[in-house]
Amino acid sequence: MKYKRILLKLSGEALMGDQQYGIDSNRLLQYAEEIKEAVRLGVEVAVVIGGGNIFRGVQAEQVGLDRVQGDYMGMLATVINSMALQSALEKLGVYTRLLSGINIQQVCEPYIRRRAVRHLEKGRVVIFGAGTGNPYFTTDTAASLRAIEIEADVVLKGTRVDGIYSADPEKDPDAVFYRNISFKDVFEKGLNVMDMTAFTLCKENGLSIIVFDMNTPGNLKRLVNGEEVGTLVTMDDIAETLHETIDQIQANQSLHPNKK
Repeated sequence: MKYKRILLKLSGEALMGDQQYGIDSNRLLQYAEEIKEAVRLGVEVAVVIGGGNIFRGVQAEQVGLDRVQGDYMGMLATVINSMALQSALEKLGVYTRLLSGINIQQVCEPYIRRRAVRHLEKGRVVIFGAGTGNPYFTTDTAASLRAIEIEADVVLKGTRVDGIYSADPEKDPDAVFYRNISFKDVFEKGLNVMDMTAFTLCKENGLSIIVFDMNTPGNLKRLVNGEEVGTLVTMDDIAETLHETIDQIQANQSLHPNKK
């Protein structure tokens, strides 16, 4: 097992499945089963879910609402999704705790770092709802911040694509896939991994990010077992070493094609 403690970031839109709005029960159950398998392997799992399937704070101004008010509405949407995931996990026999960045005492605990770490140490899945509890910050930023606070080994960003590409692979068939890439290259190439605040938090704290396809069953298990799944974003020197190693292997193969 490669990772002892992970922060799994899921988008709210992913919970919609093939629907136009809300939560698809089949997709929710699939995610819960994936997380359960990781817990069974001994991984300490924390989760942050977006709320885009219900409401996004940036939509507020488009319909004439105050942006701050809209962001708080978005935070409540993440709590709804978090409660749904908590219920799905508990139906599978997984112990969970839902911690919120804003106080909603009837449904979840307030976020306290030491309490969150203690829950993880006891083998409970910790779900962080309501983002950071502050407007103008995305759930990507909340995921990065919470991962740093709980000293997670890695941020796993589950998406519907299998990693990071040079362009949108759904629109550009010539898009180049990156297996390993540095924070520096992501920034210089203008690749969309996370918002800049979240991305910078990870970079400055040396916290690696893996972008992978969460919708493919078994991917999460393979990741925590150390298999190469998705795209790994690391500090510059690590990524450069990986690239140099790959180049060296390819050069040796070209010089000695028959050598096994």
